[in-house]
Amino acid sequence: MPKLTMVEAINMAHAWEMAHDPSVVVLGEDVGANGGVFRATVGLQQRFGAARVQDTPLAEGLIAGAAIGMAAQGIKPVAEIQFMGFIYPALDQIASHMARLRNRTRGRLSCPLVLRMPHGGGIHAPEHHSESLEAVLCHHPGLRVVCPSSPARAYGLLLAAIRHPDPVIFLEPVRLYRHARQDIEDDGQALPLDSCFVLREGSDLTIATWGAMTVECLKAAEQLAGEGISCEVIDVASLAPIDFDTILDSVVRTGRLLIVHEAPRNCGVGAEIAPTVTEQALYDLLA
Repeated sequence: MPKLTMVEAINMAHAWEMAHDPSVVVLGEDVGANGGVFRATVGLQQRFGAARVQDTPLAEGLIAGAAIGMAAQGIKPVAEIQFMGFIYPALDQIASHMARLRNRTRGRLSCPLVLRMPHGGGIHAPEHHSESLEAVLCHHPGLRVVCPSSPARAYGLLLAAIRHPDPVIFLEPVRLYRHARQDIEDDGQALPLDSCFVLREGSDLTIATWGAMTVECLKAAEQLAGEGISCEVIDVASLAPIDFDTILDSVVRTGRLLIVHEAPRNCGVGAEIAPTVTEQALYDLLA
C-alpha cells in the first residue's frame, strides 16, 4: 500500500470512481491542465480526457449551476471551488437549487453531486483563502457537509460522497493536505457518511472536533495523558447531519465535553453541538 498525503488520497479517490463509473466528471477552475491549485486533480485530464475533466471560467455561480444541471440529467459531477472564501457567488445556486431539487420535484429529480473546496487557514494565505464557512452550508436542509481529517478518511469519505444520491459539500483542510502520510489501499472502499469517528478512547473528557483541529486535539490528548487525564477524541467528520449518538454516548461516560473548531465561534457548528448535548445529557454532565 502506498503512503499518501491527503491531497494524494483525494486524487486517488477521484481516479477510482472515474475509472469505475463513466458518469463521474470533474469541473472547476484550473482542475484540468494544471491539476488544481493544490494538485488534487493532477493527471486526471490526461487519463480521462478533457470531456470528463473540464476547466471552467472563474465563475463560482457557473460552476455550481452547471453541476446542478449535470446532476439533474444523470451525470455525477465533482466540482471544485478553488478556495472556500470564493463560495459566496455560488450560494444562490447552492441554497436555492442544489439543496432543494429533490424536494422541489417531489423526488422526480435528484442532485448527485459533490462540491469540493479547501477549508480553513494555517497556510499564511489571505482572508478569502482561509475561510471556515461550514455553518453557512450546514444551515440548509438537503445538503450533507463532510470534513475529513486524515488521508484515509479523505479517500473513503470522498468515495461515499460521489456515490451518494444527494449533494455533498466536501471540505478539505488545507493545512492537512500534506501534513502526514498514511497507508491507503486503493480498493474503492467507502467510509460511512453521517458518522463520527472515535480516534482515541478516554474516560475523563470528550473532545469533539473536526478538520485541521483534529490533529491539534490528538496532540493535546497525548500531552494530557502524561498528566493523568484521559481524553476521548471524536472526529465529528459529518457536520450535516451530525452523528449525535456517538457524541452523547461518549459524554455520558466521561461527563465532560470540549468542542474545538477553527471556524468563528458565533453561530458555528459547535453552537449546535453544545445545546444538543446539554438538552439530552444534562444530568450526565459533571461540569
